[in-house]
Amino acid sequence: MSYYDIDAILTDAQKVPCTFEITIPGLGYLEGNSNTDIKQGTRVELPLWLAEMLGVSQRLGTEQNVVTLDLPPALAPRVQNALKANPCTVDLRSLASHYYSLGERILGLLEEDELVDILSETFKKRAAEIADHAHNPQGVISSGGEFLKGLDENERQLFKISHESAKAIRAFLSDRSNTKK
Repeated sequence: MSYYDIDAILTDAQKVPCTFEITIPGLGYLEGNSNTDIKQGTRVELPLWLAEMLGVSQRLGTEQNVVTLDLPPALAPRVQNALKANPCTVDLRSLASHYYSLGERILGLLEEDELVDILSETFKKRAAEIADHAHNPQGVISSGGEFLKGLDENERQLFKISHESAKAIRAFLSDRSNTKK
């Protein structure tokens, strides 16, 4: 991750549900209460970058973690089941604009072996669909762009590269056939 990578910054800004394991004085503003403490057991959504820092605090010398991280709604079991059923029908962009990046970051913090398999299979199946649409852009245009609206940023980049590659191959083959004549 680069310090100046806007995609990484946007991924780090995604909200993650956390539960505070200890009472912390003066942090009540995180849940909308100024001048109060945040109590043990309080559930709050924090940006991923902050949740990560607080979640790994036990390794930094405290007796216990400050917070326990939970799966964000974009990676919840309901979404996982939908991805297992048919990954091409799920609108990943509405869940998180940087869906795979969020998944990668969460998998670095939580041990979710099944989620690794689900995200891998989802990307493989959707990549095949993306390549098909990129090589036949008429299908995307006739569907009103609904397909493109559901792609996360990584998939949009894959579509763009695939489309440009297909266009370059067609131009090459066209030039090659014209020079043989």
